Amino acid sequence: MKILVLNCGSSSVKYKLIDSDSKKVLAEGGVEKLGLPDSFIKFKLPDGKKEILEVNMPTHQEAVETIVKVLTDPGKGVIGSMKEIDAVGHRVVHGMEKFNKSVIITPEVKEKIRECYVVAPLHNPANMTGIEAVDALLPGVPQVAVFDTAFHQTMPAKAFMYALPYDDYKKYGVRRYGFHGTSHRYVSRRACEFLGLPYERERIITCHIGNGGSITAIENGVSVDTSMGLTPTEGLMMGTRSGDVDPGALIYLAKAQNLDADGLLKLVNKQSGVLGITGLSSDMRDVEDAIAKGDERARLALDMYEYRIIKYIGAYTAALGGVDVIVFTGGVGENQTGTREKICKQLAFLGIDFDPEANKVRGEEIELTRPGSKVRVVVIPTDEEMMIAQDTAKLVEGK
Repeated sequence: MKILVLNCGSSSVKYKLIDSDSKKVLAEGGVEKLGLPDSFIKFKLPDGKKEILEVNMPTHQEAVETIVKVLTDPGKGVIGSMKEIDAVGHRVVHGMEKFNKSVIITPEVKEKIRECYVVAPLHNPANMTGIEAVDALLPGVPQVAVFDTAFHQTMPAKAFMYALPYDDYKKYGVRRYGFHGTSHRYVSRRACEFLGLPYERERIITCHIGNGGSITAIENGVSVDTSMGLTPTEGLMMGTRSGDVDPGALIYLAKAQNLDADGLLKLVNKQSGVLGITGLSSDMRDVEDAIAKGDERARLALDMYEYRIIKYIGAYTAALGGVDVIVFTGGVGENQTGTREKICKQLAFLGIDFDPEANKVRGEEIELTRPGSKVRVVVIPTDEEMMIAQDTAKLVEGK
């Protein structure tokens, strides 16, 4: 079965065409600057080379049309016609308590996704435009929604509830939902396959760390706690997001700077985190370069970033009553060897026997601990698109 996986943002659309039977990625690419005059699509050719085409794409429908044209192009494409696309899987960011698993998209499902706009005003509407674009371009082709929040719906109330008035939870759905669920689900399962361990009997902490970041505690195959909250702002320090911060500090800043709700939203989501501390960049590669030149604020930012990861792993180890496997994934987790080493050495008291030689590998599946280590630490590159394709195939085939 050939499945088109779409990840629609407000100004971008990432895609992969995956053969769900062979698990082979047939094509991949993305549309950027959607809605702007200089919008373009970049993609891999069948021979592995990359190409960029400038195309006027005012809306998501034109973006999806362009993707299908590239996929079916006689010279650039990999399929003969759009009829070869058997199904489409969509990443949908927020499902609130309405969705605890992936679902085939129906009119009723669309309405429930729209009801989640209130807690994901930037993401869910963009996801929906992708769904509607496929409706128009590929009528009759089954579509599946895979929710970032679904994996975390197994959290107990003691973990997902905020200590706010209970009526605010009942009336407005204010609680911890968590995100990156598809990634946490994929890497935790893959880590156990890689290590030859029974997934349903392990205590696992997955660290999806990059420009955005979250950590999840997994026990007996289900999520029991995660660092992101009602929105992706809570938890770890991130590229431009503040992560955990005293609400009183935000009230103080709002009064001091005369900020309204939108101003606060911009502050904690776009102006904080690594960018806010360094004043230079949200990209860890830039931060490492600045540290090498003696930049003290860059050093502080990296220290803060790593310290919060260490604290969350420690907290979740306590919540789980111990940990068997720690997984690194995401841009930083897969590639930043110094950060992995710092975290593992700080947590050596847990029984992590860290292997510096193994840690020299970037972007590949690798175990970072020596034989006999009480806690096993691995790097597993995430593959959310493959997880979406697998969910889509199972639902469409009725398995």
